[in-house]
Amino acid sequence: MSVKDMVYAALFAALTAALGLLPMIPVLPGVPVTAQSLGVMLSGAILGAKRGLMAQAVFMALVAAGLPLLAGGRGGIGIFLGPTGGFAIGYILGAFVTGWLVERMWYGLNTMKAFSACVVGGIGMVYLLGIPWLGAVSKIGLAKAATSSMIFLPGDLIKAVLAAMLAVAVKKAYPIIKR
Repeated sequence: MSVKDMVYAALFAALTAALGLLPMIPVLPGVPVTAQSLGVMLSGAILGAKRGLMAQAVFMALVAAGLPLLAGGRGGIGIFLGPTGGFAIGYILGAFVTGWLVERMWYGLNTMKAFSACVVGGIGMVYLLGIPWLGAVSKIGLAKAATSSMIFLPGDLIKAVLAAMLAVAVKKAYPIIKR
């Protein structure tokens, strides 16, 4: 990994942390709606799979080290053991899958294709890890965890639209991904 790659990863880890400063909206006890998943989608869609994964891995390593970077000033290894732990780990996979999909569509990338990559990676992969973890840790079962997580879907879809529009604009102005 080059110094440039590390700088991009650090920049998007910082962006994800900064998005946690925006006010969170508590929906379920201990599970807020935050803007941080927008950072996941942007990491993958703008940086690509490898650098997007690295950005979110750096972000989560800092959270695990105890820095209060998650929305509401949360941090520490306990985050990964609580109900939102699967969603937190899902950030890493989500950024990678979003980036991988965007890379595959690079030459024909438009807002709709970028949106679909953000939905599959930034929402689908995060939910794929987060919902079963929520069900297991909270002892509510998979079906109830999935049903209760659907309250977050409209906000996540809005974030996917924003990420797609920003990714396409950055691609046109300063393409970071090289195919």
